[in-house]
Amino acid sequence: MKAPQMMNLLTIVITTLMAVAFLTLLERKIISSAQQRKGPNIVGPKGLLQPVADGIKLFVKEPIHPTLSSKTMFITSPILALTLAMLMWTTIPMPHPLANINLGLLLLMAISSMSVYTIMWSGWASNSKYALIGALRAIAQTISYEVTLGLILMCMASQTGGYTMQLFLEAQEKTWLALMSCPLAMMWFVSTLAETNRTPFDLTEGESELVSGFNVEYASGMFAMFFLAEYSNILIMNTLSVILFLSPTPHDPTTFPMNLMMKTTILTMGFIWIRTTYPRFRYDQLMHLLWKQFLPMTLASCLLYTMMPVSIMALPPITFN
Repeated sequence: MKAPQMMNLLTIVITTLMAVAFLTLLERKIISSAQQRKGPNIVGPKGLLQPVADGIKLFVKEPIHPTLSSKTMFITSPILALTLAMLMWTTIPMPHPLANINLGLLLLMAISSMSVYTIMWSGWASNSKYALIGALRAIAQTISYEVTLGLILMCMASQTGGYTMQLFLEAQEKTWLALMSCPLAMMWFVSTLAETNRTPFDLTEGESELVSGFNVEYASGMFAMFFLAEYSNILIMNTLSVILFLSPTPHDPTTFPMNLMMKTTILTMGFIWIRTTYPRFRYDQLMHLLWKQFLPMTLASCLLYTMMPVSIMALPPITFN
């Protein structure tokens, strides 16, 4: 890897980790305000240094693991989870992607699917019944909602002409795809909630019945890695939602990053608002929503979109530098 590319990668990793840290502070502040309590307000002015204090506290604690656990897989799982979460940012155009490839969306979905292995390894390697049950539930939920995400992506790709993110940016110069495909955009948003294990779909971390789920045996820095990976996935999914359905103008590099960041922040605030207000689903309701409602609707949409004459594909050819 060349020196400029290495610097770009480090910039993406550092800024993403900073954004994740202060996203946790934003979430705690909003939830505490909704519940009429103070929230973090001790460390630093107005509690702004609370994420720094939490990070130092977690990473300086002694790393422990169960005696009968598989130590190698137990340690590898959180490292791989955070690595995959960081790799997903390489294909995002901001406004230029670090890895400019023709099938960037497929690569991103493939990397996202690999996070299932980190959940499976962490639950199995912990040698705990609670962790294993939580991992099985998490795997079933994640794999199920990836079906809907993939079908929606196929529908939108049939309208733009490919799985390259620049095609989605170019196709939305005049209007958002969310206005043309509102039901698909709504199902995509709900599916991203389930894919990132957020309320009301946080059944993988059902504290009342599973004692935090697959990561119950993790502490200190390894738990922090799972935590960072989860919140990084929230940001990457919301960024991807903006690119697919609410795309900013790609031809103005001065306003593109700000426009993308503003819309991503609004969707992330929606995630926090949903966590503040909605109760958790039952697991059978979660699966019923996907397999008996979302799946027939997305299959019908795929059939409809493939039969429709595609006008967006009549755009002039796009040249990449």
